[in-house]
Amino acid sequence: MRNHNKRSIISLPILFFCIIANCQDLNHSFKPGQIWPDTQGKHINAHGGGIIYFNDTYYWFGEYRLTRLEKDKSRYGVSCYSSKDLLNWKNEGLALKVINDTASILNPGCVIERPKVIYNKKTGKFVMWFHHELKGQGYKAALTGVAVSNNITGPYKYIRSLRPNAGVWPLNFPEEYKKATVKDSDLKNGSDEWKLAVREGLFIRRDFEGGQMARDMTIFVDKDGKAYHVHAAEENMTLHFSELTDDYLDFTGRYIRVLPGESNEAPAIFFSKGRYFMFTSGTTGWKPNAARLAVANKIFGEWKSVGNPCRGTEDENKIAFGSQSTQILPVNGKKNAFIYMGDRWIPENLADSRHIWLPVEWENGNPVIKWYPNWNLSKLK
Repeated sequence: MRNHNKRSIISLPILFFCIIANCQDLNHSFKPGQIWPDTQGKHINAHGGGIIYFNDTYYWFGEYRLTRLEKDKSRYGVSCYSSKDLLNWKNEGLALKVINDTASILNPGCVIERPKVIYNKKTGKFVMWFHHELKGQGYKAALTGVAVSNNITGPYKYIRSLRPNAGVWPLNFPEEYKKATVKDSDLKNGSDEWKLAVREGLFIRRDFEGGQMARDMTIFVDKDGKAYHVHAAEENMTLHFSELTDDYLDFTGRYIRVLPGESNEAPAIFFSKGRYFMFTSGTTGWKPNAARLAVANKIFGEWKSVGNPCRGTEDENKIAFGSQSTQILPVNGKKNAFIYMGDRWIPENLADSRHIWLPVEWENGNPVIKWYPNWNLSKLK
């Protein structure tokens, strides 16, 4: 009788979990590029996203993309999923919704991309930043938006959208660049003279009063709790690293230019083994291109490009295994263990875009990624 009771106690939690999640449909490994079903059997609709680990649970926030035939744009926003094991994800609904009000610029038809959520220990609030473009304007606005919530799954209250660092020069911007008078209209776009002018702050000066452009972005929280908003600026030609205020809701005005004139987007930053690493992509729209890796000893230090982090065939390396970076995810409970999170965009049906997750491995002190069609967390040592 004692043995029988023991078996019942052990099996009940497993049985309960099977009933909730449907055991035969559980995900047991990562399969990059394939349909990734959530616990309801639907492909995870959280693109260009980011993950935060909080209270023993992972929360994945991403672009909730409407399906190709979807006409109800009021359902657009930022989705949230939760998981204990990084494989099986429960849909928690929309954490941030567009506002069905013509007085709001976060209205149906606007563009919300690359949402990232961080937790502020001082305020106890969850803060979401995202790339925001206005309805009917394409990518002209180049804004970043911020929202806040008391609960990790939301709902998040939209605060505002802005261009960062209006009226402020970058910390690493030489005096002679500030005094230059050359304008974009003076030069032929793409010429050597134009490229040099871009590196020397052509667009910094142009956007000085109204604030710097902010397109593809991520948020990085350093080990001291300081948070940084990293975004493609200057017509996607240069990355800006902008320090956030202590409540993570605004910019301090302290920022630097990184890799000026080198056309990087899709930044994904992490810290490991005493150094800062950043994955990026080139700027080819929805089409994949070769991944890039940069490294620095300090977050506001000198960032150096160190080549392509992909280790595949020549064709695979040219397109980063058909992906674009969105986050490098630290795995809880494993030291120096990270997952490369990327998107394989399907522009004709963005909701069907595929998730490319691969283990981060190490080669001569630098992170690299290789293609695995089927893998699990035991790959991370």
